[in-house]
Amino acid sequence: MTRLLVAGVGNIFLGDDAFGPEVIRALEQRPLPPGALVRDFGIRGMDLAYTLLDGWSVVLLVDAAVRGERPGTLSLVEPELPGRRPAAPPEAHGMDPAKVLALAAHLGEEPLPRVLVLACEPGEPPRGDEDIAPGLSSPVRDAVARAAAALHTLVPALLADPLVTPALDRPEESAAPAAAGRPPTAAGGAEDR
Repeated sequence: MTRLLVAGVGNIFLGDDAFGPEVIRALEQRPLPPGALVRDFGIRGMDLAYTLLDGWSVVLLVDAAVRGERPGTLSLVEPELPGRRPAAPPEAHGMDPAKVLALAAHLGEEPLPRVLVLACEPGEPPRGDEDIAPGLSSPVRDAVARAAAALHTLVPALLADPLVTPALDRPEESAAPAAAGRPPTAAGGAEDR
């Protein structure tokens, strides 16, 4: 049986970084099908790292991520997972998803589950002198509903086949695969799944 976790990550006090938690909150009004656990991890990286070790088939992280696209653009990416035992113990605090994956790989005995990231291109980042910047920018606020709708397509497909990579609905948000962290290069659309 496929076990699927949808994990919202981000800081609700840092503007567009709140994208993941806002999508999870939107799913309260329109829950995902049975078989998917939906949880807001906020900035609790250690909690997410240990949860990744609970025998999931697929983990779908929902997060704001700079990918070089227009603000509000959704991308589905599959990050390269760290090896089972990184050489040095990774950072145990904070919520950088790459560091959380490295920490989970360090802590666990088994390989990590398949991880996909439903990412939203943030708008203007908070200035360095801002400790708190509540509220999403307009393009990211609009992307919350699109992301919740996309999850209603992605999750059933992944529950049926955890190895499938479903496309996002909007043409500019669904094209050839791209590795996480690599800005798309094709003109006319994102190279994300």
